[in-house]
Amino acid sequence: MQLLFTIVTNGYLYGFLNGKIYRGGLKYLCVPGLNCYSCPGAVASCPIGALQALLNQRGIQAPFAALGFFFVFGSFLGRFVCGWLCPFGLVQDLLYKIPLFKKRKRLPGHRVLKYGKYAALILLVCFGSMFLFGGFAKVPAFCKYLCPSGTLLGALPLLGTNETLRGQAGGLFLWKLGILLGVVLLSVKVFRPFCQYLCPLGAVYGWFNRFSLVQLQWDQERCVDCGACERACPVSLSRREISRSPECIRCGKCADACPKSCLHFPGRSGRHSTKTQSSQDA
Repeated sequence: MQLLFTIVTNGYLYGFLNGKIYRGGLKYLCVPGLNCYSCPGAVASCPIGALQALLNQRGIQAPFAALGFFFVFGSFLGRFVCGWLCPFGLVQDLLYKIPLFKKRKRLPGHRVLKYGKYAALILLVCFGSMFLFGGFAKVPAFCKYLCPSGTLLGALPLLGTNETLRGQAGGLFLWKLGILLGVVLLSVKVFRPFCQYLCPLGAVYGWFNRFSLVQLQWDQERCVDCGACERACPVSLSRREISRSPECIRCGKCADACPKSCLHFPGRSGRHSTKTQSSQDA
């Protein structure tokens, strides 16, 4: 699903050939994942980029369009978006599958580091460069100074096909390239480090996890305390934290691992229980 969604939302193939960004009417819409506006194949916008653009308008204006977008997708899906619909999440998942290094689910100091995404949301997205870079000039600071998705999906494809842009690449591009390389290397060893520690989009959707409509439901009465779900969870959540924790990306690995089908998405409990019973009868 992640791969299909990435292909569909980056389906402007002509952009990859001529090195130009699609600027049609669909760019006024957002996709739920971290999909860079500047990717030459992107047919819609990144919600974090859209939020920054609205916040950076002259005067003080409430970004109702972006806030409404987050409310709709957050209240319905929560961080299901991160687990199933985010292109940069797909990139990290593929890197983690590379059979190198001893794998880790978390970094040391996780309890503190996990708040980094909230710091990125507040300091770089909401306040932009007001106090950190360039005085009071409004700049999309997250996109400009941090976002590795923009470098991978936007800057590198554009530089590869546009000679004029290659001549303009300087220190800022090298900074962003260094961040991307760091995230790439870390992703080979640690599960989704950018999602866990730096992604402001995950911080937004995580806030909705506790009450969003799509939940991983836990049938506590059928649970046999085998711990299979906790071992399978890529971010090391306990059974009581799964789905409701802001860190849960609802990838469904816990549900797949559960031998009693105690964990399931809405509407799937009947099929799972039938399958389990049939296996036991056999």
